[in-house]
Amino acid sequence: MREVFLLLGSNRGDRRKLLHQALGLITGKAGPILQSSSIFETEPWGFTDPIPFLNQAIEIETMLPPEKLLETFLDIESTLGRTRMGYGCHCPTLHTPGNPLVPQAENEIPAYSGRTIDIDILFYGQKMIFTTTLMIPHPRLHERRFALEPLSEIAPGFKHPVLGKTVGELLKEIKNNK
Repeated sequence: MREVFLLLGSNRGDRRKLLHQALGLITGKAGPILQSSSIFETEPWGFTDPIPFLNQAIEIETMLPPEKLLETFLDIESTLGRTRMGYGCHCPTLHTPGNPLVPQAENEIPAYSGRTIDIDILFYGQKMIFTTTLMIPHPRLHERRFALEPLSEIAPGFKHPVLGKTVGELLKEIKNNK
């Protein structure tokens, strides 16, 4: 079993109900929820939208390998009404020529937009995966207050396997830079 930290987000439909439904489906298909943060209301990141997101971080225990976990979460998102143009790592700045840490994407990365539900894998234990469809740890986590604040409620001491800093330290750096 692995410690897996996720971020759930919703800004379409009945946002609280969708988060609740996602929690039930995650428990049934991926594994038990060990911890969950408060629900935070946040502005959209990376795009303009009049409807704010509700975000919640959770920790689950799972036997599923990362790739199967991703498939499971994509299925849950689809069940809860999310439509995707495709999927991949939404990190266009990371997919630059010559970046040795990231395999180069073959296709264009779809833009951010509103969604009924979004389930992001933030950490899968201390595992590091960098492919065109899955990046763990989440490559922009350290830039996203909307992810770090709820995550710091449940795992402030969890150490980022790439950056070598705790979630609490990363959140403090964001707060100090704004």
